[in-house]
Amino acid sequence: MTVLVTGATGTVGSRVVAALTAADEPYRVAARDTARARESIDADSAVSFDFEKPETWGDALDAVDRLFLVRPPQLSRVGAITDFVDAAERVGVDHVVVLSVLGAEKNPLLPHRRIERHVEGTGLEWTFVRASFFMQNFLEEHREEVRDGVLFVPAGDGTTSFVDARDVAAVAAAALTEPDHGERAYDVTGPEALTYDEVAAVFSDVLDRPVTYANPSLPRFAWETYRRGTSLGKTLVMSGIYTTARFGLAGRVADDVRTVLGRDPIDFRTFVDDHASDFAVERSPTRSHPRN
Repeated sequence: MTVLVTGATGTVGSRVVAALTAADEPYRVAARDTARARESIDADSAVSFDFEKPETWGDALDAVDRLFLVRPPQLSRVGAITDFVDAAERVGVDHVVVLSVLGAEKNPLLPHRRIERHVEGTGLEWTFVRASFFMQNFLEEHREEVRDGVLFVPAGDGTTSFVDARDVAAVAAAALTEPDHGERAYDVTGPEALTYDEVAAVFSDVLDRPVTYANPSLPRFAWETYRRGTSLGKTLVMSGIYTTARFGLAGRVADDVRTVLGRDPIDFRTFVDDHASDFAVERSPTRSHPRN
């Protein structure tokens, strides 16, 4: 069995590669930049691939049995991905594991749900891994805010069932390598739903210094984020994500991590403990955002 991993340098894909490596499962990495893939995840099996370049699909899919499918966030055209899914079916791929988002089944306009529905209509065996908001986003998007001591997101008092990407990848790897995961949709969340005030309290306790939650209005967040150099498109996407939490739509906690892995999901305190050095203050704290 050979697994083709798309999105292999990303938050979840890189951890899927690590899980497959640890399990000694054969895999191939599909990447637009093969040199970066080989360097960042130590993947000798990287092959040149682009969803929008069908001429790259043949080598990527050669002798592949299973597929880990990740929609690149910058790719707006769902058709490029669904065409690739059809090509995978034609060449004999048996099983596709789709990285999706929590609640996708309730939003038919969401790109992830459109991909899911297309996959359901093929002859492929499928598994959907519907993930909540990644804890790793605090490392990738909000690290400097944590270091500066002020979380600046417009989530109001809403809760979020933050999930560690390590758990998402572990569920995906299990679906790719173990039997009896076909035609299943797994909701992958953390063990609890937290407000951002509670998140700030965990950071404060573990890091032993004050971290607070600014709780800006949505317009103020959008303006400050855009003013700091974030693209308009990304600013709007981030605003939409946090609005979901603000309206109380991101707090659902599921048991699927325990069902698939036989253990509890990683909690937020453990995540912060594991990454405390990444959030360490390396300079005198400055407040990049004024408080409300």
